[in-house]
Amino acid sequence: MPLNYSKWDKLELSDDSDIEGHPNVDKRSLIRWKQRDIHEKREMRKHRIAQLKADIACGEVLKPRIQKITEEVEAQGAPHFSALVERFKTNPSPEKPPTNSPDQKTYDEMLLNLMLQVWEEAKKKGVEKDDPKLSDTLVAGLKEHLVKMDEHQAKLRKDLEHEEEEQHKRITMEDIHDGFDSHYVPPKPAPPPVKGAIPTDKPKKTETVTEFEVLNPKSVQSAPFKEPSTSAAAASSSRSVADEDADELPELTPVLEQFSRIPLKGYEESWEFIKAHRDVYVPGASDALLVAAFRAQSNGDAKWAQQCVHQSLLLQYCEKLGKDGPSIFFRKMISGDHRATSVFEKDVMDTYAHLVERVRISKAEEAAAGGEQIQLVPENPNQSITFNVPDGPPPEHLELEGPGTEDLDIEDVRKALQMRWDVFQSFDEPLQNALKSQSLDEVNKVLGSMSVERAEDVVKLLDVAGILSFSEGGIRDETGRGAEADDEGDGGEDGQAENDVD
Repeated sequence: MPLNYSKWDKLELSDDSDIEGHPNVDKRSLIRWKQRDIHEKREMRKHRIAQLKADIACGEVLKPRIQKITEEVEAQGAPHFSALVERFKTNPSPEKPPTNSPDQKTYDEMLLNLMLQVWEEAKKKGVEKDDPKLSDTLVAGLKEHLVKMDEHQAKLRKDLEHEEEEQHKRITMEDIHDGFDSHYVPPKPAPPPVKGAIPTDKPKKTETVTEFEVLNPKSVQSAPFKEPSTSAAAASSSRSVADEDADELPELTPVLEQFSRIPLKGYEESWEFIKAHRDVYVPGASDALLVAAFRAQSNGDAKWAQQCVHQSLLLQYCEKLGKDGPSIFFRKMISGDHRATSVFEKDVMDTYAHLVERVRISKAEEAAAGGEQIQLVPENPNQSITFNVPDGPPPEHLELEGPGTEDLDIEDVRKALQMRWDVFQSFDEPLQNALKSQSLDEVNKVLGSMSVERAEDVVKLLDVAGILSFSEGGIRDETGRGAEADDEGDGGEDGQAENDVD
């Protein structure tokens, strides 16, 4: 079998015998000159190839434009030729070949030079401006330049092919490239479990017990007091921490919420979603979906609750089938295995029915225990709660009468009365009727039907608007207050004023 050595043809090798020069010139200088000559020729060839490619690209842009001009002049005559020349002179397009030359001409300037050249050739042939043969002469000149351009383009392509062939005759540093490269890509770390997930495999704790050999073991066993060991205390504290952690419910992540919105029996969509989101198949995900199902059913969203139960059991089945559980489970469900689908769907319906029953029982227990309410209750038996219900907005002519009204600003009083009326009008009709009745029980009944947050806001508005009023009745025991006031001076008077207000 003959050996093929053609792959070595592109190597450019030389030795000392290849270099022959003048005996008065040292060989090292000749070697450097030869190397420099080789590199200079390579650079010249690279520039030549780049120039040829630029000229060919420019010609490919100009040719269709010249063809279009030729067709328009042939159809519209010499006036259109003159109009194009005038447009190229006065309003040329800035488009030009992509080169770094600062003096690079635009395409319109090149077309203008060509058209002026055609016009000069027509004048040399004796065709004047008003000659009827002017249009035909201009069209013939344009077509002649199109033929010359085709010939020039063909020559440029031939020269480019020759230069590229010469460039690839020898292997240079630019031809060296990486054939292949392999490196180690570490796998992505496993996603963390869902927050609040119950750990399934808790690490076993080992306790070190030290036994001492004694002479009388019976007396030691019958000792009335034995101090607990440190390891036992640590174990008990760890158990309490574990119990506290177990009380925290798993939370539904945004990705799990998207997973729970997949329609029922959408096995292919669920399988693609799990493959695209690794943080769905993690510890605690199925429990988080069940918690979300319970909350959704409690809020009346039965459809989402059933979807959450479906997706939760889907993850549980995958976990129970072992390491390749997801692929095994979805292969059976997508293929439509009747036994597998019937068992799974029956389990979904049973679990959802059990969830519905648990929600019903939970609501019944909450209703029996009674929810949290806001009620108005006097602090002591001598205190009574009344309501200053306004009859309407403040009148236009407001007069202040009685002692203590001399220092009051009538505009401030008007604003306070207007605010009281606006607050009263903002309440619902049942609350307005209860306030008008001046019955504390009726008001408490309306507050009890509200949510805690809403009732707190109503009580705050009643207090700010001055509708809610606390007053004390009966006989007060003021004995001894005078002596205390004499001892305390002005501070005692302030304290007495605060007590009276309270």
